[in-house]
Amino acid sequence: MAAKEGYCVKCKAKREIKEAKDIVMKNGRPATQGLCPECGTKIFKIGG
Repeated sequence: MAAKEGYCVKCKAKREIKEAKDIVMKNGRPATQGLCPECGTKIFKIGG
């Protein structure tokens, strides 16, 4: 399985999502939630 990648707004760069969890939003769409490995800020990516 490839590591999930998202955009960290604090670092202003694409980062690999640490502790990534697949979740489902209220409207039923899939999303991924986790942490930035550099600064620890939450990263949220809509879509699988």
